Amino acid sequence: MLSDNAVLIRFSDEFEQELYRLSKRFRNIRSDVQPITLQLQQGNFVGDAYGGLRLRIAGIGEEYIVYKVRVRNSSIQKGKSAGYRLIYQVESPTSLLLLTIYSKSDREDIGANEIRDIVADFSSESD
Repeated sequence: MLSDNAVLIRFSDEFEQELYRLSKRFRNIRSDVQPITLQLQQGNFVGDAYGGLRLRIAGIGEEYIVYKVRVRNSSIQKGKSAGYRLIYQVESPTSLLLLTIYSKSDREDIGANEIRDIVADFSSESD
């Protein structure tokens, strides 16, 4: 049961497509991602940290609060560093948008322009 102050999590088409695509190779991806989504739903905005500080993804624009989270891939035995990267945007203290997810084995990083495009695509879909 969700508490009254639970955070609403929405999913971009990009996130849902990538999750589906990755699930064909990594059967456990949904259960790997679930603990992160539960933390986010409880208002614990997790993200990769540097020196104890959660790092926003730079270069997207000050109006966007976007974080990257490392997620362990239980299908491979290499820990979080070789797992998934989940990118999400904090829209408000009570709402966030899962933008995309990718496997570190498929790509090294995601660019700020690509993230901006996903946000823009989602914004135009929901208008």
